[in-house]
Amino acid sequence: MKTEMRKTTSLLGIGMVALLGLTACGDSEEPAEDTGAEMSDEETMESEAPMDEESEPMDEESMESEEPMDEESMDESDPAASLVGASCEAYAEEVPDGAGSVGGMAEDPVATAASNNPMLTTLTSAVSGELNPDVDLVDTLNGGEFTVIAPTDDAFAAIPEEDLNAVVEDADMLTDVLTYHVIEGQMSPDEIAGEHETVNGATVTIEGEGEDLMFDDAGLVCGGVQTANATVYMVDAVMMPAAAEE
Repeated sequence: MKTEMRKTTSLLGIGMVALLGLTACGDSEEPAEDTGAEMSDEETMESEAPMDEESEPMDEESMESEEPMDEESMDESDPAASLVGASCEAYAEEVPDGAGSVGGMAEDPVATAASNNPMLTTLTSAVSGELNPDVDLVDTLNGGEFTVIAPTDDAFAAIPEEDLNAVVEDADMLTDVLTYHVIEGQMSPDEIAGEHETVNGATVTIEGEGEDLMFDDAGLVCGGVQTANATVYMVDAVMMPAAAEE
């Protein structure tokens, strides 16, 4: 009887130990799994949310900055964008490419650019000392920022030969006439109208707008032509300052 009780007690003891062991294992494993899952979910949410919020403004900023840059680069890369004048198309047909074209002139300073334009050969000869060795304005014109009113060859041809020779032979008078066609600073077609002091010191009056611009009594041939340092307006007449007319 005592032996059976001992066996029963032993079996109950073993059962209790096993049951306690299983309970302990269950308690230790479940919190570890839950804690790990909760930590990984929270960490993932915290790390992903700021990245999404930061990436969206960056995309908007890049889109806003790219659009104006594209428009500006297009304007700067097209020297014909600001041309005005009824004869600009004829000019483009006469000089479609090369150094004397609209694109070619944009690469050189103004005196050099004009020398490459077949419509401005007389003016080039006048400013370079070819017509009168005492009058050479090339370095001056190439060395600053100017608006140049450039009479075409046809404009010079319209002057009676006797009168033109009288001006060419007088270095002071020729200088006065040439510098009367030059204004300091570059002016675009939409801001050139008005009265402007020329390098000569006299005032030139520019009226109208677009292809109807008038420079004193000279009409516009083609204007807004860009060079490396100047804006050029080709005109159909040679302007005379008051001193030269007297």
